[in-house]
Amino acid sequence: MDPLSETLAQITAALRAVGVRYAIGGSVASSARGVWRSTLDIDLIADIHAKQVPALTDELGTDWYVDADMIRDAIQSGRSFNLIQKRLAYKVDVFPATEEFHFAQLERADTVLLTPERIPCAVVSPEDILLAKLRWYRDGGGASERQWNDIVNLIAANTALDRQYLQLWAARLSIASLLEKAHTAARMD
Repeated sequence: MDPLSETLAQITAALRAVGVRYAIGGSVASSARGVWRSTLDIDLIADIHAKQVPALTDELGTDWYVDADMIRDAIQSGRSFNLIQKRLAYKVDVFPATEEFHFAQLERADTVLLTPERIPCAVVSPEDILLAKLRWYRDGGGASERQWNDIVNLIAANTALDRQYLQLWAARLSIASLLEKAHTAARMD
């Protein structure tokens, strides 16, 4: 099994075993919903609570670098944390669900078979990964060509996007002008 598939299989099994609702986001989600590209990590949103940390640590075991105190601190402060599959050298960035948009992404996620190994994973919807990528692009100063390409490819690959949902959340996330710019760029490609 390739490193990405093995890491996805392990982390999603551990989260399910502990009862943590999650959804894959980031480049893995935009690849699954658009055009595949390589990535060195896995991003996911998780509705995780401090009381679940000991069980998650136990479930992942010694194959993973897991700092329980750091995870609890991150959850309490609403920051992301990472878990590292030591043997495979794959990093998983976990973003605790702390805001309405995170919970909307979790609600709308559906199961997708990822990688050639067909690992079943909850993946955020095309609309939600598009919105998240637009926000990351804005927050990064609009400088990441890789993020922009992901955004344009998502629009081009998903012709039946829910425009009403996109416009609603783009306004709430203050990225409406970027969304329109991305739609224009996708039509030009």
